[in-house]
Amino acid sequence: MIFFRKKLKEDLIYLFVREKILVYMRKKARKPVSLREIRRGVNLNGLAPKELRRVLEELAGEGEIVRVRKGKYGLPQRLNMVVGRLQGHPEGYGFVLVEEGEDVYVKADSMQGAMHNDRVLVKVTRQMLDGRSREGKVIRVLKRANEEIVGVYSGTNRYGFVVPAERRICQDVFIPKGADKDARNGDLVVAAVTKWPQDRRNPEGRVIEIIGHKGEPGVDILAIMKKYHLQAKFPANVWREAVQAPVTVRPDEYKGRLDLRHLSTVTIDNEDARDLDDALSIEKLAHGNYLLGVHIADVAHYVAENSGLDREAQERGVSVYLVDRVIPMLPPSLSNGICSLNKGEERLTLTVFMEVDPRGQVVSQRMRESVIKVQERLTYKIVEDLLTGEGEEVHPYCEFVPDLRLMEELCGILKRRRTRRGSIDFHFRERKVILDEAGKPQAIEILERNIASDIVEEFMVLANEVVAEYIHGRKLPFLYRVHEKPKQEDLHSLREFLHNLGYTLKSGGGVGPQDLQKVLWAAEGKPEERLVNEVVLRSLKQARYYHRCLGHFALAAKYYTHFTAPIRRYPDLLIHRIIKGMLRGTLREEQRQRLADVLPALAEEASRRERVAEEAERESVDLKVIEYMMPRVGQVFPGVISGVMPFGIFVELENGVEGLVHISNITDDYYHYLKEQLALLGERTKRRFRIGDRVKVELAKVDLAERTIDFELVE
Repeated sequence: MIFFRKKLKEDLIYLFVREKILVYMRKKARKPVSLREIRRGVNLNGLAPKELRRVLEELAGEGEIVRVRKGKYGLPQRLNMVVGRLQGHPEGYGFVLVEEGEDVYVKADSMQGAMHNDRVLVKVTRQMLDGRSREGKVIRVLKRANEEIVGVYSGTNRYGFVVPAERRICQDVFIPKGADKDARNGDLVVAAVTKWPQDRRNPEGRVIEIIGHKGEPGVDILAIMKKYHLQAKFPANVWREAVQAPVTVRPDEYKGRLDLRHLSTVTIDNEDARDLDDALSIEKLAHGNYLLGVHIADVAHYVAENSGLDREAQERGVSVYLVDRVIPMLPPSLSNGICSLNKGEERLTLTVFMEVDPRGQVVSQRMRESVIKVQERLTYKIVEDLLTGEGEEVHPYCEFVPDLRLMEELCGILKRRRTRRGSIDFHFRERKVILDEAGKPQAIEILERNIASDIVEEFMVLANEVVAEYIHGRKLPFLYRVHEKPKQEDLHSLREFLHNLGYTLKSGGGVGPQDLQKVLWAAEGKPEERLVNEVVLRSLKQARYYHRCLGHFALAAKYYTHFTAPIRRYPDLLIHRIIKGMLRGTLREEQRQRLADVLPALAEEASRRERVAEEAERESVDLKVIEYMMPRVGQVFPGVISGVMPFGIFVELENGVEGLVHISNITDDYYHYLKEQLALLGERTKRRFRIGDRVKVELAKVDLAERTIDFELVE
């Protein structure tokens, strides 16, 4: 039993015991049961009571079971409880997001000291009623998410407070005398929590790091990194492992691989990309079908399971692309080096060959471990110029035009096929902030989609679908990318909103992705197009990773996964390991069982890390947009009304920057909000403000702390 204690979490014995207990409690126990009853009901082969108690307490700590009165254990769902992640709100309340079922609303006075992003156990106090959410009360915090909090220090000679940068943490951190690390008022700091909030008492902590003073160059992005716990540096042991990786592919590594070095392969990516995961090849077969090759970097060959590199990649979850830097999942010697599909370099890959007929149906596919040599690195701009015949700089790449024409053909076929089955195609303008060497914003550009980005997107989507369907058919434990149907109450709210804009969404529970796409088509080219896209997107659930295949609603796909970006997404790396094990025939039963046990937790953590990365990336862009506008206070800009609310109108400038004209600053009349028309109407003048109206605005105020921009109308 010493071996069992030392390796409790890693050992297969522990996983076996854990699973047997859960199966017993789910299928046989008809009421909360004691330790003695569990021992009688489950054959545990002489496991000591002390070790059994440890397993039970760990299961309770994870929220799999609940310890109730008299030392008995029960299942949360049978005790009217749920486990999930708490999403806080600046006003103090929150929602507990659960994997299966409806989210639970928690009032501010029912938080019981829980904070934003904590994993909590909640007792449901009110079920869904008349469209209102379930309501509950936090019973226990299972895992704290905010052991360190980033914020602005404010203090006196006797004590201080740290005001969290994360507004969803709505309580300031009390800093006792002597625990401020000599921080000054206005310093951005990191505070370690020493006492968690309880009743009405704020959390207590001590300053452990001073990032810098607000307004100093570079401090803003560093604060975002600290806020989201993003580590730029890799631990020493991870660096040591990374530098031991080879710089080139060794000849002995070709063994057992499909040699595709003769194949015409290209990468297509942004000009500034350094981590190139995917390469493409294409051929038109004699009978008219297309043979598409998607070649993905074989990162799993260089990142051994349970190595320091692997554990660090799992903890990071994803590469984070901030406005001024990349925080990679893997050290640059791997992500930009031996794992990146660089031009002219031999690279190890996982290849999916797909034969596609002229209707877009995949008639055959095969997956192989392979070795390739990329002939050319193309950018979105180069590909667009080659396909449109524009630009003198394209001449060196003319030899690739025939292949690119075939890719354009197949892209159109696949896009039409996805459209026919009901896939949703959103249209958003993406902003890119151009920075100087000092990190100061110089311009804001709007990135438009083009044929090159469409080619890459369609081919990656197809590869992800084919891989997911292939693995699902073999009933292997796997990670899927799932997107579930929207909630009925969200569709009801969307239907009402669209009705006010003059659009119709059919009633009932049978709304499919094709119905939402019809609305987007109807709005295309109209003033409210962006607004319609936004409200439709907000009505949908978030896509996530999951250990079961639930389909992808927005893509109208029955099978979907993430296979194409193992350099920058940990789920893709894990999926590659499963595929390689399958191809080599080394995925034994005990490994399958172990995967089945760990995949649910890995999927949940990967989804969480992805959301963290998205929030950090969005905040870094918003920060630089605000910084770009600050010296322009007083300037006049043309704009378009992008939204109308009872409190004012939102105006979007030509560079994509959006700000608010508050109703109190429209002083030529008293204005009333017309909900049915989504408009403001002047009481006396009958002047009307509606979405799509062109206006001129003066930049009145920029608030860096609140990330807000205020405009005033220019008559």
